[in-house]
Amino acid sequence: MNLDGVEVLATPNERAARILSDDALRFVARLHRELEPSRRDLLSRRQARWEALRDRELPDFLPETSDVRAGDWRVPPAPPDLADRRVEITGPVDRKMMINALNSGARCFMADFEDANAPTWQNCIDGQINLIDAAERTLTFETPDRTYRLGDRTATVLVRPRGWHLVEKHVTVDGDPVSASLFDAGLFVWHCAQTLLERGTGPYLYLPKLESHWEARLWNEAFVLVQEELGMPIGTIRATVLIETILAAFEMDEILFELGPHATALNAGRWDYIFSVIKKLGTRDGFVLPDRSQVTMTAPFMRAYTQLLVRTCHARGAHAIGGMAAFIPSRRDREVNAIALAKVTEDKERESSDGFDGTWVAHPDLVPIAMGVFDEALGPAPNQLERMPDAGSVLASELLDTRIPGGVVTEAGLRANVEVAIRYLDSWLGGVGAAAINNLMEDAATAEIARSQVWQWLHHEVRLQGEGTVTRGLVGQILSEESAAALDAPNKGNVELAASLLADTLFDENFVEFLTIPAYEHLP
Repeated sequence: MNLDGVEVLATPNERAARILSDDALRFVARLHRELEPSRRDLLSRRQARWEALRDRELPDFLPETSDVRAGDWRVPPAPPDLADRRVEITGPVDRKMMINALNSGARCFMADFEDANAPTWQNCIDGQINLIDAAERTLTFETPDRTYRLGDRTATVLVRPRGWHLVEKHVTVDGDPVSASLFDAGLFVWHCAQTLLERGTGPYLYLPKLESHWEARLWNEAFVLVQEELGMPIGTIRATVLIETILAAFEMDEILFELGPHATALNAGRWDYIFSVIKKLGTRDGFVLPDRSQVTMTAPFMRAYTQLLVRTCHARGAHAIGGMAAFIPSRRDREVNAIALAKVTEDKERESSDGFDGTWVAHPDLVPIAMGVFDEALGPAPNQLERMPDAGSVLASELLDTRIPGGVVTEAGLRANVEVAIRYLDSWLGGVGAAAINNLMEDAATAEIARSQVWQWLHHEVRLQGEGTVTRGLVGQILSEESAAALDAPNKGNVELAASLLADTLFDENFVEFLTIPAYEHLP
């Protein structure tokens, strides 16, 4: 269909028609026309900054925004249903998963169009329908054995749209694909905001992959435009920003400031953060990371990052939300459970003692564990906003201290990265963006860490523990072996394409910015 310069390239169907009314499409088109030039400019700035980091610069706090960091200002108080965020569960906008997450006992649920969602046209449209049904409390899911429906008390919904770097290829405005960020967020607010407000909640968002306060400013401009268009007071939309890039870590104050009345919280998106460190700085000596399993939250650069996040949030009256516990409890292996759940508990205890106001889990069975830890830390209080980390100011050098004592690169770690990247990409190409692999709920962020580490080790010709070097021949051999192993597994329909796409990124002389960009061309 074509409507006033807006063209929907996907095959029409009733489900899409429910979402893409003429008025909704005109609304998305207005967002695109007013904001697309700024989005493109910001993406160009990203590339220029990346080139500078490869050549000569290191990230630092911005001298031109020192007055913002030194200023005495605070974000608006959180809405009542975002005052207590002690446990949040995340997951894709899949109907059954949404019901289980909303009923999990977590305070909040992040409905994810981004890293945990394979953005097929059907997934994105169905996700919007599921959000409408959740807002109207009519969300159900039928199987031959069971009917899933919402309980009396459900988690508060926050929606994560896709990042500024992505487009929705199935919808064009004046011949150009629309920003996936504006498509996802705009349709959610268009369809759900009024219903949510009538229920005493609101249109709440998680903002991914920001690299600068300029990108936060663009989101603020989008929010103002949306609220004016829909007749909502400015500040109705509330946003939590994932600090999941090394550059955003140096601009936390500025990001909150630029969001103005819409700012609510920052989240430690730690897996994407590790990926970002490798992507932005990984070609340089001194930033080679060891096996993924050794890059933990106790690493100096990760400790500095989380301490700065809590300090920044609490100085500004914003919530600090901790990172993901991705373990999937096994109902058959008690030993695996015992070891993993002890690590989950330790991780959540560290976050609560550091001053975080809440944390993330990926599976409903982890909600009681995380809840118990934060209940003990918070007591009857909804959060610990008044608490500041004991450490003093965090220095730029500490955020860049990627040394990990005893860290090594092993052939087992190399093989594990290749396995995860192939198996996840196979799942993603099949339309499933949250994949259970080796008792972990993997999403695009962990696949990006896996493939970026292999690229970095190849680039630096890293020595393996014991003997040998990471070479193109060795990586090619492991890639072939892990592809063959994946082909022996069930649901193997996309393994060969996954291996081919992965090889293209691993053996490209230049680092491919996001694995999901070339892979998106293969999604329906």
